[in-house]
Amino acid sequence: MNGDQPVLDTLTEMTAVSIDHNSLSAREYILTRLAAMIAVDAPPLSWLATAPAVTESGLTLEDVQGVMIAVAPVVGGPRVMAAGGHIARALGLAIAVADAEMADELDDEDDEDA
Repeated sequence: MNGDQPVLDTLTEMTAVSIDHNSLSAREYILTRLAAMIAVDAPPLSWLATAPAVTESGLTLEDVQGVMIAVAPVVGGPRVMAAGGHIARALGLAIAVADAEMADELDDEDDEDA
């Protein structure tokens, strides 16, 4: 750990260990993780942090919806609907971050041209 981000570093290390010590395929691992995130009412930031792994595993929107449908009888409709809201907020955060990065790049280009 570099000391600058001890919480993030710890979470990253915990995730790496759980990946190393499981027998699931990448797809199964992410599907299971999504189900658990729905069950514990994970906040938007957790969904945002998980998005790259979802993309890398090749999961589709239909796969995520399938997980939501599968866990609904166990965790209840409100948890599933909350997850949908958290996912939407995470998408909004991702768009805001991308917009800010793009604006910074444009500002840097303007500074170089000046």
